[in-house]
Formats: sequence, structure tokens, C-alpha cells
Amino acid sequence: MVLERHLEGRGIRDPGVLEAIRSVPREQFVPPDLAAQAHGDHPVPIGYGQTISQPFIVALMTEALGVAPGDRVLEIGTGSAYQTAVLAALGVEVFSLEIVPELAAAARQRLDRLGYAANIRVGDGYRGWEEHAPFDGIVVTAAPDHLPRPLVKQLASGGRLVIPIGPAGGTQTLWRYTLDDAGDLQAGDLGAVAFVPFTGEA
Repeated sequence: MVLERHLEGRGIRDPGVLEAIRSVPREQFVPPDLAAQAHGDHPVPIGYGQTISQPFIVALMTEALGVAPGDRVLEIGTGSAYQTAVLAALGVEVFSLEIVPELAAAARQRLDRLGYAANIRVGDGYRGWEEHAPFDGIVVTAAPDHLPRPLVKQLASGGRLVIPIGPAGGTQTLWRYTLDDAGDLQAGDLGAVAFVPFTGEA
């Protein structure tokens, strides 16, 4: 598969992530009139000012989470539910929050139709989904200008939070934060990215 070889060529090594990317039909997660762009390595607009992230970024963020089957993952920003489906294909329990009701409804229908299990709720993701915490991984698919502390508090010990942070409309930094056994947060810079801005309380 051309896309898989491209991802490997850019440093994605986790075989589970590569298999999940291979198995999820990306063309089902973009508007029908843009289906021809589904497998290009670039974002695709999905309406309401949102996009489906490029495959490399989805793979990079998923690999950075380092989750295993049975882990519990919180996703902030369901969007088209492509990232959601990739996580579900890895065998994790997904809890996904989407602030745009129309996107959440379409995502729920799409996942049900394609057979991917996930818990989706309409809401502002800034404060996470406390009643299902702690999470082994948290992935944020929109960029706030600071680290949301409520999300940090919902990480399990050893859990990872992958999030772009930076100004709206500018270059942001993709960070991986790991909560160590002492309760301290260790940060790793995963590079420059460009995401749609975090909306709601952030």
C-alpha cells in the first residue's frame, strides 16, 4: 500500500498503528465529493470549519500515545471520526467528545455503519470526560493556546497526552506529555504542526 510505505518512510514503526491505518477505509470519512483526496497525505475539509487530519499526523499521534488493546483513550474532537476509528481498530476503548452536534451525529452514524465501537458525546472537550477517567491516553485533535489542566488530571499514572499547542492560524507544536509514577509530567516535542483552533472554554 502506497500510503503505508509513505508512513514507514517518514518514521512510523508501530506495526499495530500501520495495520490500523491500512484497515480503516479513509474514503468513508471525507465528504463524498472529496473522496478522490481521501488517501492523499494532507488534511481534507469536512465542514463546520473542521478538517480530517492528514494520515501521517494521525499515525504519528496514535503511535505517540503508545496504547494497547483494552486501554481507555479519551479523544477531544471527534470530527469525521477517522482518528476514532483508527483507535478503535487498535482495540482500545474510545471516549470521544465533539463540540459540533452535527459532526457528532454524523460520526456516530458512520462508526455504527462501519462497525467501529466508540462512545461519543457532544460537549466542550476542555474539561474532558471526568466520569470515565482516568485514561491511559488522551489525544486532542485541535489546538488550544495552552495545556488544559483538567485533561492532565484525567491521565492515569504512566498515561500519555498528545496535543498540539499554539496560536490559532499559526504554527503550533505537537507535544506528548507523560505522567510518571511520581505524578510529574514529562514533556516531549514531536514537531511543528498546523491544526484548527480549539473552541469552547479554551
